[in-house]
Amino acid sequence: MITPKKMPSRRRSALALLLPAALIGALAACGAPEGSNPPTSTSPAPAAPTTAADPGPVPSAGLHLIDRDGRRLAFHVTPGTSPTIVLDAGGGEDSSSWDSLVPRLSRATGSRVITYDRAGMGASDEVPGAWDPQAAAGDLQAGLRELGVTRDVVLVSHSQAGEVTTYFTRANPGVLAGSVLVDANVPPFFTDDEVRRLVALTTPQIEELEKQPSTKANRQLIATADGFGPTHQAYHRVAWPDDVPVTYVVSEKTPFDGSPQDARRWRDAAAAFVGDGPRRTLVTARGSSHDIPRDAPAVVLEEVEKMTAAAR
Repeated sequence: MITPKKMPSRRRSALALLLPAALIGALAACGAPEGSNPPTSTSPAPAAPTTAADPGPVPSAGLHLIDRDGRRLAFHVTPGTSPTIVLDAGGGEDSSSWDSLVPRLSRATGSRVITYDRAGMGASDEVPGAWDPQAAAGDLQAGLRELGVTRDVVLVSHSQAGEVTTYFTRANPGVLAGSVLVDANVPPFFTDDEVRRLVALTTPQIEELEKQPSTKANRQLIATADGFGPTHQAYHRVAWPDDVPVTYVVSEKTPFDGSPQDARRWRDAAAAFVGDGPRRTLVTARGSSHDIPRDAPAVVLEEVEKMTAAAR
């Protein structure tokens, strides 16, 4: 069994970039029973208590199972007005990772808030084969269209979901009013040298995972590693559309806490992404690890509120 404590720090960091949020749970529990997947948000989050400064309880989220080429995709919709806020979780996470932020966003903005489970996560069916961010973007597109959400979207993406958002934004002109990327994977980071290093650092862990009993979590880790090199070399060449405003929230510690050289490359890539086009803003989540939604939720809330207000 692989556990994080047994991994060298650089390999932990590299594997964290593949599926950062899954690292502790999936690797520490490899060989766990098939049914021991992370909890999903199929049940509505409890409403926060009402206070004098609180406008009241948040509407309950409803589960919508969308058919996509014979597969089920789980979308969770909290009613509200336009613009619609869509939250896309990091690698290895399902929609439940946003549960604490959904009621806060709904209350602060009055917007409809949508979370969803990417293929193979939560209540959504798996897709055999390697991770394909363009196919994942197609899943998101299909789900939003089925829900009637075709414009004025503020798309919020953490970590690996940055790849989905980039391809979605390019394939769906006019749909996004803006985006907030939360320590997300962006094209400038994935140079040929960086991709080769990441593949070399993570290959031993992936090979060990392949020897373990097959679980949903393990399969997603392996799928992300399968074809990682070509997938991210292609992603490195993708450009963000200039007409879509975007705020990039970078963590202070980055996914590579403990590896100063890699941490610097991550921060440099974020700065390069913001500098590569107009209408882009860089914000630093001070003191936060890569898991900004949990470490610094107020930063995410503030930036999404700003983007939503600008979209009205």
